[in-house]
Amino acid sequence: MGHDPEIGLPVPDEAALTLRAVHRAASDLRRGTPVLIEGPQGPLVAAAAEVVGARGLAEIGAVALAPPVLLLAPVRAAAVLQRPIAAVPPGRAEGRKLEEGVAALRLSPALLEPASLRRLADPVAERLLPEMPELIPPPALAPAALALAKLGRLLPALVAAPARATAAAKLGLLRVPAADVLAYPATAATTLARVAEARVPLEDARDARIVAFRAADGGIEHLAILVGEPERLAEAGGAPLVRAHSECFTGDLLGSLRCDCGPQLRGAIRRMGEEGAGVLLYLAQEGRGIGLVNKLRAYTLQDQGLDTLDANRALGYGADERGFLVAATMLRALGIPRVRLLTNNPDKMAGLAACGIAVEGREAHRFAANGVNDKYLETKAERFGHLLR
Repeated sequence: MGHDPEIGLPVPDEAALTLRAVHRAASDLRRGTPVLIEGPQGPLVAAAAEVVGARGLAEIGAVALAPPVLLLAPVRAAAVLQRPIAAVPPGRAEGRKLEEGVAALRLSPALLEPASLRRLADPVAERLLPEMPELIPPPALAPAALALAKLGRLLPALVAAPARATAAAKLGLLRVPAADVLAYPATAATTLARVAEARVPLEDARDARIVAFRAADGGIEHLAILVGEPERLAEAGGAPLVRAHSECFTGDLLGSLRCDCGPQLRGAIRRMGEEGAGVLLYLAQEGRGIGLVNKLRAYTLQDQGLDTLDANRALGYGADERGFLVAATMLRALGIPRVRLLTNNPDKMAGLAACGIAVEGREAHRFAANGVNDKYLETKAERFGHLLR
């Protein structure tokens, strides 16, 4: 961070300014305020369909160069139109392909109002619509718009239109480059820094510490629970036992029977306590990266017959929205470049390895079904490829 000689105040570095702008734009979307996404093709004004109100729609209308459209993930658009809109290849890849790209729907005046937009965005909402929208080609900056909604843990459904930048400036709408939005997850992960540490004796690991990490955007913290002295083991050339655990409010805190997260969390800490050393990375990636509110929506869809993968996709999210760079950055900051990974998920092993962490072995971390989560565990094995058998 440098200093401006004219005003004598610190000037944040470029990465911090970039993250700050994207974080503010995602926050505005959550408030129902439109934002301006900029790219070589010209700016796109966008607002989140699930929260935009009459004022936000009026602001879009004031700056738009063309009638607004609704941007959706293709799988959600297919559900709205009640027909396929893209070919789906067979096999396990089907869980990924429909998550790619963006669909755009033309909005009639009857659909361009808050209640109808929420019905179009949310598969859990009442499905009655005054009329069916029409599928049209999406604008060039549509992927960045959906990515920004996901960063705000909103449903990836946006009202959007090409915009006049001068008019948007008069309304005070935030402007953010599309490239910065798309780069945000990686940029935020690489700026993670240790901000606090404390000794916290645990029931199954008395010799435990918690280290908090925060990115330059000042967003939600990620935590590392260190049992014993895994850093010394790493300094000596060893590979400490490590688990990358995504937070799960319902399973970790409430003891939900719908998943196996609670037993995995407590079982990992217990095993590290028995070994005398280990690291549990507690990552702010609720619901495989979709957030708690959307996870509750996914549970409702599961109660209607979808499995955990298809429920996430029905919301417009990918089957798994998590990234591994956050975990790798934390491990490097802790001085742990080699690990024995406590996991059943091959993607975690490959992801950490791709981010420069040497995974020297996998330790199985299986727990028996409880009569409620049986289908959930079957889906993890059959559709996500988890090693549960």
